[in-house]
Amino acid sequence: MLDFKEEIAQALQKATGLEKEELKNYIEVPKDASMGDYAFPCFKLAKTLKKAPPMIATEINEKLEVNENVITKVEIVGGYINFYVNNNTFINEVLKEYDAKKEQYGNSNMGEGKNIVIEYSSPNIAKPFHIGHLRSTVIGGALYKIYKFLGYNTIGINHLGDYGTQFGKIIEGYKRWGEEYQVEENPIDELTKIYIRINKLCEEDEEVLNLCRDNFKKLEEGDEYCTKIWQKFRDLSLKEFKRIYDMLNINFDSWNGEAFYSDKMDEVIQKLEKTGKLVESEGAKIIDLTEQNMAPCIIEKSNGSTTYATRDLAAILYRARTYDFDKDIYVVAYEQNLHFKQVFEVAKLLGLDEKYVNGLEHVPFGMVRLKTGKMSTREGTLIKLEDLLNEAISRALKVVEEKNPDLENKEEVAKKVGLGAVIFNDLSNSRIKDEVFDWDTMLNFQGETGPYVQYIYVRTKSVLEKAGYVPEYKEINTNILADDASYAVVKTIANFADTLKQVVEKNEPSILARYLIELSQSFSSFYNNNKIIGEEKEVQDARLYLTYIVGNILKTGANLLGIEMPDRM
Repeated sequence: MLDFKEEIAQALQKATGLEKEELKNYIEVPKDASMGDYAFPCFKLAKTLKKAPPMIATEINEKLEVNENVITKVEIVGGYINFYVNNNTFINEVLKEYDAKKEQYGNSNMGEGKNIVIEYSSPNIAKPFHIGHLRSTVIGGALYKIYKFLGYNTIGINHLGDYGTQFGKIIEGYKRWGEEYQVEENPIDELTKIYIRINKLCEEDEEVLNLCRDNFKKLEEGDEYCTKIWQKFRDLSLKEFKRIYDMLNINFDSWNGEAFYSDKMDEVIQKLEKTGKLVESEGAKIIDLTEQNMAPCIIEKSNGSTTYATRDLAAILYRARTYDFDKDIYVVAYEQNLHFKQVFEVAKLLGLDEKYVNGLEHVPFGMVRLKTGKMSTREGTLIKLEDLLNEAISRALKVVEEKNPDLENKEEVAKKVGLGAVIFNDLSNSRIKDEVFDWDTMLNFQGETGPYVQYIYVRTKSVLEKAGYVPEYKEINTNILADDASYAVVKTIANFADTLKQVVEKNEPSILARYLIELSQSFSSFYNNNKIIGEEKEVQDARLYLTYIVGNILKTGANLLGIEMPDRM
């Protein structure tokens, strides 16, 4: 496909003498079509050229030479240079590119030869898989799929919380009251009851808390009893978790949790000791990060047990050696910002190649909160994720039965719609924003939602089924698609590949979610303004082919977010 941004960047390079790739990165697609097909914001050059943006725009325009077969008009609006491309050339190029790639439209080889490790979901075993885990799970799952679609060798890791003092607590509680609870029949709920009960006892009696800490120390040392109970809790928990992952279409390449690194932490401590920067403080071993304006990073507690940081450092060493990663991405809530800053700083002391240290990246996201405040396992104020998903499916089924009572496979459709609503609701907002959990918002089937995107997809399928065929690209007269509504759809289609690149550049799946809404809305406008079936064949073929492309891109994009598309609704 003719790269219109490349054409514009070349013209700008000749006019300014600046570096082409930098100029190309600045080129935007205006939201208002009347402002052109592409725009160059001159304020990006104000600092370099030491001039006001409108003056820069005027001076560039005076020197600008464009290929008139590609760019038909150039206008200056304030500090922007707006470019209008040749509509027929543009439509031809987009449709030709789609015909060449079909279902692979939007992918690229930008990730070829690059290894991306993504750590996401990472729930604690023996605790409920609640809605607070939803964000890491679906954000990480979407990034995993999108990176892979763009040619990266992607490794998804579920870094399970299967180690730490909390297990010393659960072990202690199980020792005391295990026979009172039906752990085998309902493991997560029963273990949660034990955890809440032992926590209250720890608050009342510090001696009990010390026993819990000793249990974890024994677990680290391989104590037979503690290890056997821990393994039982882990196996029961994973069985529960995998059922939820199957519902959400989430996959992992590795289930190595914190415990996997229990025999790999001595190397971390030895490497840090050799640097001379691992020092004692109140009986603990720490790395002083005062120069970096951070609190010290605790590597070993005063009782000799390790910390989250020690295990994360061991994981970095293991992943560098095992996966030779270009990026090691951590999809973890913003509450852990300081932790990752500390770990990434200490990782510089492990003797790793600079490539690995520079490839460490924390992708934070906002918390999910109840209207009444933060959720807590300790307090028992949790909404289980499985309950939420089942409720979403149940509510979707009611809507489906009201709107289309004779629909076949209603339960299957309701599952796709309900789960799609939950996933899209989470991914359509910027990941860094906190999300206040609200049933009505989560399951709103109107407006800019997952079900709306699914509905537009179903409409494209219905049109094609009614026509009974999909025309060939070589039969299409692209001049027919030059009206405003059709052209708006073509322009949106053309942005798909760039949208996916933006997602991985910013690790922000909401960019794709918003794109799918934009494509759905532009198709809806096209559908309302243009008769598709029943026009003369040349017109029908052109509009059918556009409908076919839209449906396929909506399906591809939704699948990349982890959402399945129903064929009927």
